[in-house]
Amino acid sequence: MLHSYLHSSLVESIVLLHWSPSMVLLTIFIGWKFGVTGQVMDLPKWFASLVVFFICAYVAAFAWSWGPLGWLVPSEIFPLEIRSAAQSISVSVNMLFTFIVAQLFLTMLCHLKFGLFIFFAFFVVLMTLFVYFFLPETKNIPIEEMTLVWKEHWFWRRFMPEDHPQV
Repeated sequence: MLHSYLHSSLVESIVLLHWSPSMVLLTIFIGWKFGVTGQVMDLPKWFASLVVFFICAYVAAFAWSWGPLGWLVPSEIFPLEIRSAAQSISVSVNMLFTFIVAQLFLTMLCHLKFGLFIFFAFFVVLMTLFVYFFLPETKNIPIEEMTLVWKEHWFWRRFMPEDHPQV
């Protein structure tokens, strides 16, 4: 509940831009420890605990930044007429890709070794850049005015229909 309040009362992009670098650094650290070989037989107990701590910190950073965005963004950007359909499509796609990542994680870990964590860090950077440049801020904007926000956005305005079609 606190998390939902913070996401709705704080500027989402600030929260996201704060936690995304943390996620990148954590994945690079985890990947660095496993190295090219992926052999962790000689891992001291204290260091194993540290790696588990960093994995938990990564999950916490995800929960505070990217985790709720699949629920939050569609509920704020779509007009009321299509919001329920858009939300259900968004949730379905989210669950599909969560399933795919869960199924492929171990196989990718075996083949990519430390590269898997670099792979995840790369996509966190890519997603952060996408949100920063392509998603407008929706704080204190009524849902009825979202069409205006899209029409004024530097990229999305070219996909928005004109108010008065040309005859």
